Amino acid sequence: MKNILLLFGLLFSFFMLNAQERSLVWADEFNGTELNEKDWSFQLGDGCPALCGWGNKERQIYTKRNHRLENGMLFIQARKENDRYTSMRISSKGKKEFQYGRFEIRAKLAVGEGVWPAFWLLGSNIDEVGWPLSGEIDVLEYVGRAPQEIFTTLHTQDKNGDLANTKTTHIANIEEGFHVYAAEWDAKSIAFFVDGVKVYTFAPKERTAAIWPFDQPFYLLLNLAIGGHFGGPEVDDDIFPQEFIVDYIRVYQ
Repeated sequence: MKNILLLFGLLFSFFMLNAQERSLVWADEFNGTELNEKDWSFQLGDGCPALCGWGNKERQIYTKRNHRLENGMLFIQARKENDRYTSMRISSKGKKEFQYGRFEIRAKLAVGEGVWPAFWLLGSNIDEVGWPLSGEIDVLEYVGRAPQEIFTTLHTQDKNGDLANTKTTHIANIEEGFHVYAAEWDAKSIAFFVDGVKVYTFAPKERTAAIWPFDQPFYLLLNLAIGGHFGGPEVDDDIFPQEFIVDYIRVYQ
């Protein structure tokens, strides 16, 4: 079954990308038994002391225990354990960083009030210039408090947080099954897609560092957060455990 799904995924990507003449430059198909730490680093804890609540008053603690690789997929699991929530967050910082390309994930969402699965990118110069001047590309965000809605967002020094460049797209039954989420980024624009349908494009005429920090390498992040500013103040404890299931992540240039 995994091989059949992989074939369909590759064919889908071929037809979507043929016009742009891109080639696959990196992928994680999650076919092993352990996460590849040559490509990924675990980000652990609650973000303290530098970024408590990971900057968003999130309620989870990230561990290495809240995941497994099985049947060629990565399962990220959020749990309620006694009086705390646990989950997982990984980053490719310093290991896999890219400037321009198509960034694609095929995934099945975690659902329920309080969950916040995401696939996103941060500017590699974040340690030097800080956020949001580094820039942020949110390829996929979903929050359980807003069923059937997908958020695609860009944070910059000019517009960030609640005022970010963003688009909310209503997609009926997006919680059911697997879907492909992608961002196509070049020197002039960033376009976002869900299942091959373009849902948002950002192409500013002015390209100052504050408006367009997207002329440098970015690294990848993947996580399942609980609560927080965006996830929402309410968490339904009856939904746990919840799983964010990732079939693959691919980068084309």
